[in-house]
Amino acid sequence: MDLQEIQSIKQRFGIIGNSPKLNGAIQTAIQVAPTDMTVMITGESGTGKESFSKIIHQLSHRKHGQFIAINCGAIPAGTIDSELFGHEKGSFTGAIDSRKGYFEVTNGGTIFLDEIGEMPLETQARLLRILENGEFIRVGSSKVQKTDVRVLAATNVKLLEQIDKGEFREDLFYRLSVPIAVPPLRERGNDVDLLFRYFAVEFSEKYHIKPISLDPEAREMLLKYRWPGNIRQLKNIVDQISVLEVERSINAETLLNYLPDQQANRLPAIISSNDSDKGFSERDLLYKVLFDMRNDVTELKKLVLSLLQNNGPSDKHQIIQKHKHLFNNIDTHTFEEEEEDEIETSSLLLNPAKESTDHTYDLGKIEDITPQMEDESLSLQKKEKEMIIKALKKNNNRRKYAAKDLGISERTLYRKIKQYELEDI
Repeated sequence: MDLQEIQSIKQRFGIIGNSPKLNGAIQTAIQVAPTDMTVMITGESGTGKESFSKIIHQLSHRKHGQFIAINCGAIPAGTIDSELFGHEKGSFTGAIDSRKGYFEVTNGGTIFLDEIGEMPLETQARLLRILENGEFIRVGSSKVQKTDVRVLAATNVKLLEQIDKGEFREDLFYRLSVPIAVPPLRERGNDVDLLFRYFAVEFSEKYHIKPISLDPEAREMLLKYRWPGNIRQLKNIVDQISVLEVERSINAETLLNYLPDQQANRLPAIISSNDSDKGFSERDLLYKVLFDMRNDVTELKKLVLSLLQNNGPSDKHQIIQKHKHLFNNIDTHTFEEEEEDEIETSSLLLNPAKESTDHTYDLGKIEDITPQMEDESLSLQKKEKEMIIKALKKNNNRRKYAAKDLGISERTLYRKIKQYELEDI
């Protein structure tokens, strides 16, 4: 097959471009068109897969029959069987009359099933029966009917992965025999520039304005862009620029305003303000953050120990001011109850010598604890429990007055009693 015939087909169906991959896909379509083989057209969204289905239909012996294009993803799963195969009167709620489906209406023609990967499994089983022997049954009927329809399908997903997930039938996949791969726009080289100029002229005629053009730098940017939306995206951008820009010669800066940034990394990143960290990998920075957190926790433990060893209010104030940086990144609690509990527990633990109207508590002498033994020897919960027991005994188990002596609310005291199993005291 010569390039002249391929070029004739492209002119007939309005296909712009000269890339080898595009020409190869068109050549395959021309070869399978005279047959009745089922064809699977693959390619990303916006690459123009439907144009290939029209090529196959118009070059086949069915060209005088009906051609119907159906987007399987746009039809609800509950009604797609009725749309494709028809239904009988009363077969479901709302079925007030019998209705012919697309496979019955297009007998002798061609059906193009776009996004076939979105088709429900039950419908796939019905479709497989048509491909195998041309038989179908209307919804709500038991009568087998015959149809002579050629099926062309298309998808922008990898069906083999759908099969592994149990979302597409393997037998149907192998029945869709002939594959035609439509290349994405980013793999078509200078076709991007050809399409840009084609759309620019098209919109200039539509809006009765002078067509836009690109300077060399903007053209280079156009060719390097990845075009995730392919031809559909390119056409939309040319439409926007044609209408919104007063200047007809488009530079790179102007074009950049219409190209979504596909290169930006939208994943969370660890950012350091220190120049020395610029050469670190993300793993190194993560280790640094973890070590900093560990050091902060160690210093907080020392702070609590120092507060417990020093009873003077002025000493406590000096220690807190000295370690103030440790509290800069501590979030407050969202729930009011937890916040109150933390404050009152801190009051109970950090102020063991708090004065009340008629009694003062003393934790006694705290032994010197080395940093290596702090985790094993220092038990704040044990001291808290001892203080609660002393307060309850002193007030003859009257919890209202015990809470008052401890400087916490009754609700917090009840919770602590339950936590330490002191109900029987």
